[in-house]
Amino acid sequence: MKPLSARVGTFTDSVIRRMTRISDEYDAINLSQGFPDFDPPRELMDALAKVAYEGPHQYSVTYGAPNLREALAAKFQRTTGLTADPETQVLVTCGGTEAMMCAMMALCDPGDKVLVFSPFYENYGADAILSGAEPVYIPLVPPDYRFDPALIERGFQDGAKALILCNPSNPCGKVFTREELSVIAKLARRYDAYVVTDEVYEHMVYAPAVHTAMASLPGMAGRTVTCNSLSKTYSITGWRLGYLIGPEAVVEAARKVHDFLTVGAPSPLQEAAVTGLQFDEAYYARFNALYREKRDYFLAGLDRLGLKHNVPQGTYFVMVDISDYLALPQFQGWTDLAFCEWMVREIGVAAVPGSSFFREPVNNLIRLHFAREQATLDEVFRRLAKLASLRN
Repeated sequence: MKPLSARVGTFTDSVIRRMTRISDEYDAINLSQGFPDFDPPRELMDALAKVAYEGPHQYSVTYGAPNLREALAAKFQRTTGLTADPETQVLVTCGGTEAMMCAMMALCDPGDKVLVFSPFYENYGADAILSGAEPVYIPLVPPDYRFDPALIERGFQDGAKALILCNPSNPCGKVFTREELSVIAKLARRYDAYVVTDEVYEHMVYAPAVHTAMASLPGMAGRTVTCNSLSKTYSITGWRLGYLIGPEAVVEAARKVHDFLTVGAPSPLQEAAVTGLQFDEAYYARFNALYREKRDYFLAGLDRLGLKHNVPQGTYFVMVDISDYLALPQFQGWTDLAFCEWMVREIGVAAVPGSSFFREPVNNLIRLHFAREQATLDEVFRRLAKLASLRN
C-alpha cells in the first residue's frame, strides 16, 4: 500500500480527548477535558425543547442562520465596542475548533510561518500544520507566563504571517494585560501581520484581571480574526457552536473553507442558541461569580492537600506541579503522561499531562479543571488525599 499523508504523521491525536477515554474506562472523575457536570441555563434548554417540535430541522444558511449572526454581531459590539456586519463579517462554525481551522486555512499558504505561544491549546500546532504552515513557538515563561517581545519581533522579521493568541489562555489561565496586547498589536502592525485570537473564555476572567479584545485595540480591527464559541459561556460544549468575526476579505475566504469542511452548524441548535445571546449583563455577572467561587474553592482544596499550583487569572484550568511526586522512588524516570495514566487508575482523577501543551521540555506539570459541582470537587479532594499521602 502507498504511504499515508506525511502531514498527519507530524502530530498526534488529542491527548486531552485521549485522557477522557481513559477516564471513562476507569470510571474516574474527569478533570482533563474541560466541560461542566451541570446543566446549561434553563432558558436554553426550554428553547431547544421548543425547537425540537417547531424546527428548523433542515439546512440553515451555510454561513450561519441570519438571526444567530445578527445576535453574535450585537454581542460583539456590546463587549468590544466594534461593529461587525452580520452579512459579511460573521461566520458560524461547528465549534471554536472549526473556527480556528477556517481562519488558519483562510490566511495561510504552505510554507508560511505562524507564531504560537507555548504553552498552547494543543489544536493550534495541528491547525498550522494542516493548513500547510510552520508553527514557530514563543515561550510564555512560568510562573507568570510572560513573553519576550523580541522573540515575537524576530518571528515577524523572519516572515511569520500571523500570531495565534489565546486570551484568557488555555492551559495556564493567563489573562494578557492591555499593555502586553498593545506590544503584540504594535508589532503586528509594523510587520503587516494578522492576529488570530481564541477568546472562548472571555467571560471567565477574575478581578483584578480584565479581558481586552485584541480587535478593539487601535488599528487592529482590520487585521484580527476573533474566534470564539458558545460552548463555555453557556455550558453547551456538546452543541458545537462556534464563530469567527473579522475583516470581510478574511471571513469571505473562511466561509469557503467552512462550506467544504462541514457545510454548516446544526440548524436546531443555532436557533435555540439565540436565546442565550439575548441574556442581559446580569447573566454574565452571575456566570463570572460562579466560576470565581469554584476557582477559589478548588485552589483552597489543593492548598489543604499541599499540592503546588498556579493561580489562574481566567479560564477554569489550573496547572499543578508534580515535581515532588516525580522525585519519589516509585515514579523516578516517569513522564507526566505515565503519571496521569497512573492517576486515573490508582487515584480515580483524570488530568492532562502538561507536556502536551509545551514546545519546551516540560514534564513536571499537569492540568486540572474545576468546572464541576461542589460535591464532585469534594470527592476529588477525597481521592487526591491518597496522592498527597505519598509524600509522607
